[in-house]
This record gives sequence, structure tokens and C-alpha cells, in this order.
Amino acid sequence: MSALGEAVKLILSGDSELFSICLRSLRFSASSIALASVIGIPLGFLLKLKSFPGRKLILVIVNSLMALPTVVVGLLIYSLISRSGPFGSMGMLFTPAAIILGQVILVLPIVTSMVYGSVSNMDPRLPETLQTLGANGIHYTSMMVSEMKGPILSAVLAGFGRAIGEVGVSMMLGGNIRWYTRTITTTISLQTSKGEFELGLALGIILMIIAFTLNFLIHLAVRNE
Repeated sequence: MSALGEAVKLILSGDSELFSICLRSLRFSASSIALASVIGIPLGFLLKLKSFPGRKLILVIVNSLMALPTVVVGLLIYSLISRSGPFGSMGMLFTPAAIILGQVILVLPIVTSMVYGSVSNMDPRLPETLQTLGANGIHYTSMMVSEMKGPILSAVLAGFGRAIGEVGVSMMLGGNIRWYTRTITTTISLQTSKGEFELGLALGIILMIIAFTLNFLIHLAVRNE
């Protein structure tokens, strides 16, 4: 209980390192989910609404990648950007860019699959109605996205939750460097291994608050549809 009390005091004191870690985690996760959304949302629509060679194979790959452990993603990216890897000369290892890249690969299948599933469940008369009204190109796409904004928001929030809660990618690709690549989850892991629980507990409380907030927002998004 004393460690929990100290953790609460640490949060209330406005500790600069604690909130720096939180802001860094939020920035990394927001960047990765933004990039994954730019790719995953159109891809989800494309896989459902268009027929093209390789479509089924892409669906199988997307569904398979949803269950990929974070350490495996971290290992794959590490092998590519380490000094001996094909992209080692880019100097990405142990940088924020490496963490964001790994998180994009981690959450992209989630966003794509959830958007695909939502489009599959929508009223089949909607695309026909939009085409009858003369909508095409950007107008057609914007109308479809507008009609599906609730499920799309749910997919984005679920992806964000996955990104901010992962530890394998951030640890392997970021190196857990203080004031640079250290995130909420890597700090919790480090503090636990050192037997210093106050900072880890404080970050755990903040991570739980973020998780509850995301779940609440997802609930609102689904309920409003």
C-alpha cells in the first residue's frame, strides 16, 4: 500500500519525468495510428468493395498479422534496421521513428480488419443509393466514410489502445533511452525489474485511465451508430 500511496503522490506532484514519459507515449502512439489509419481505412474499404487479383491473399495476411506478437514485429524490424541489416545505414535503430514504424505494422492489420468488417456489415443498399444519386470518386468516398464514422472511430481507438499498451516493439526498437525513447510500458518493465515500484505504479495508473477512456469513447462511438 505504501508503494501505491507514493505512486499517487508522484502523479499529484506533477513529476516532470513521469509526464514527459506519458506525453512521449501519446505522441508515438498518435503518430503510428495516424499513419496506420491513412493506409488501413482506405484498404479496408477497398478489400470489401472492389474485386482484384490477390484480394483474398491480402485478407488472409491481414487477419494473420492481427495475432502477431509484438516481440516478433520488433524482431523483424530490428533485423532490417540494425547495423548489419539492409536498412542499417539509415540509422533508425533506437529512435522514435523506429518505434513508430513498428507500431504502424502492429496496428495496421487491426484498423484494416475492423474497417473491413464494418463495411461488410453495412446496409448493402447504401453503395447503390450513392451511385444512383450520382456520387462518384472523392464525393462517393467521403459519403461512405461519413456514414461509417462510428465504426471507423472504433477501429482507430482500438488501434491506438494496442499501440500505447505494447512493450515489445518499444523496448527492442527504441532501446528504452531515458528522455528520448522511454515510454510508459518500457518504464514499467524497467522499474519492476529494478524493484522500484512507485514510478511503475504511477504510470500503470495513468495507462489504466487511458485504457478506460478509450473504452468509454469506443462505447460512445458504437452506441451512436
